[in-house]
Amino acid sequence: MINRRIILAGVAALAFATSASAEDWKAKYPELTFAVVPAENASGVTERWTPFVNYLSKELGTKVTLRIANDYAAVIEGQRAGNIHIASYGSASFARARLTGVKTDAFANDINADGSTGYYSVFFVKANSPYKKIEDLKGKNLGLVDPNSTSGNNVPRFELNKMGVTDAETYFGKVVFAGSHENAVLALAQGTVEVAANQWTSDNDSTLAQMLTKGMLKNADGSAMKKEDFRIIHKSAPIINGPYAYNSDLPADLKEAIAKAFFEAPTKDKAAFDRLSDGQKKGFHPATTKDWDGTIDLIKFVDSLRKKAS
Repeated sequence: MINRRIILAGVAALAFATSASAEDWKAKYPELTFAVVPAENASGVTERWTPFVNYLSKELGTKVTLRIANDYAAVIEGQRAGNIHIASYGSASFARARLTGVKTDAFANDINADGSTGYYSVFFVKANSPYKKIEDLKGKNLGLVDPNSTSGNNVPRFELNKMGVTDAETYFGKVVFAGSHENAVLALAQGTVEVAANQWTSDNDSTLAQMLTKGMLKNADGSAMKKEDFRIIHKSAPIINGPYAYNSDLPADLKEAIAKAFFEAPTKDKAAFDRLSDGQKKGFHPATTKDWDGTIDLIKFVDSLRKKAS
């Protein structure tokens, strides 16, 4: 017969086992590294992410250190080496990591203000330019972000191919990798390129919107540029928001604790969560690695385009 004493003993044993398990992973992982790729300048990334990383440290009970990676490849290689335990990926870079054998598991992605979990790749031009469509830009300069960027390289090339541009390097006068989403917009604003690929969720949720809010974009006379100074000439089909992923080899209870901390962030530390997106996101959506299988097909296709052009 099961009595109260047996039940209490069982509960106590379970609590002890859970506590011991947590102590085991904390001993093995006294510090966790969380890597992000800068969509803006390094100081901006630090200001945006530090409150959230501090929140994670508090919730997990172990130090979480923010690492600002130089590019997407650095995140991929850092997770491959086991030096990065949690990473913020773009969809294409996560797919690339999986294709090249990195042991990484997606557990969440962003929920937009309208409840959706996707965004777009767009081609921006300056509003006072004569360019209305891609066909008007033959021989002009194109600004891209990074070879492993979803909205800043892979999807743009896929979209260009649908429009008959199978080799961007020969179609445009020059193709420039700016290194970050902000730098691609800056190149357009400053006239280095006539068209720039970038990420866009809504008029208020994009790299362009963030830069305008911070007063980073100026006209030649020094006056602040406005949203109306830019025009989208092409928008892709929706792209799934990039994942947050942890190393596959982390202990199961540590993975569970990380995911729990993410999902509870909007209520437990709303200020830190809102800082990540200037209040433009609602929360984190539970995700699985298979959600990005379609992105693997995309980058395989883009890789095949490069091989044909070379």
